Amino acid sequence: MNDSTRPAVRLGGLGFFIALGLIAGGWVLGSQIKATKLSDRFVTVRGLVERQVKSDLAIWSLSYKEAGDDLTAVYAKTEADKKSILEFLAQQGIQPNEIELGIVEVTDTQANEFGGGNRAPKRYIVEQPVTVRTTRVDQVAAAAQQTMLLLQKGIVLSGRSGQGLTYKFTGLNSIKPDMITEATRNARAAADRFAADSGSKVGSIRQASQGVFSITAADEAGGAGEDNNGAAPNADSSLNKTVRVVTTVEYYLDR
Repeated sequence: MNDSTRPAVRLGGLGFFIALGLIAGGWVLGSQIKATKLSDRFVTVRGLVERQVKSDLAIWSLSYKEAGDDLTAVYAKTEADKKSILEFLAQQGIQPNEIELGIVEVTDTQANEFGGGNRAPKRYIVEQPVTVRTTRVDQVAAAAQQTMLLLQKGIVLSGRSGQGLTYKFTGLNSIKPDMITEATRNARAAADRFAADSGSKVGSIRQASQGVFSITAADEAGGAGEDNNGAAPNADSSLNKTVRVVTTVEYYLDR
């Protein structure tokens, strides 16, 4: 081989390596584009789980008051009312350790010197709250239906009959893990159905959100709620409740 052919050989070798580099670069670029397209293929599904639960804590707030112009007589009547209420609760099976007596409040309606001529009919108002707190929710539910017995003794509770009666479910944390697992399983089933219909396969999880637990009255459909034992409107008045959670999961779709 003479010197005149050597540049051509060198150029040919250089061209070969350039072509090889272009092929390799194109293959890498193509793989990246394919991976990018696959990463853009995902489906968003939701998994819903509901549980019917019964309240495990009842809080019954009763408030009674008496009014008059003789403070001593009003206070004596208030004490008599308290005795009657405690007897009523005992008759309904409420235990002494489940009853809490609040602070007696005395209001002098004529204490305000700027009252002018708009004076209340009675000068003194004496009021005392009584709170029942128990896990025996059925006992309280039955007792709340018998408040007419107090009315027959001349005791009028502030507010409507059964006033201040709320029911709580405190076992939310104990059922959360199972509900989340079931909701995630339901979400995966929904993703599998979608993938089957679209000729794809469900891949790994792209993103997941647990969602918020809500507690509503058992006969109330849907409704938003609060986590950490929070409750939706009207839930506190219902002995039976519905606990609900919706998880949102994004799955990659494979060919």
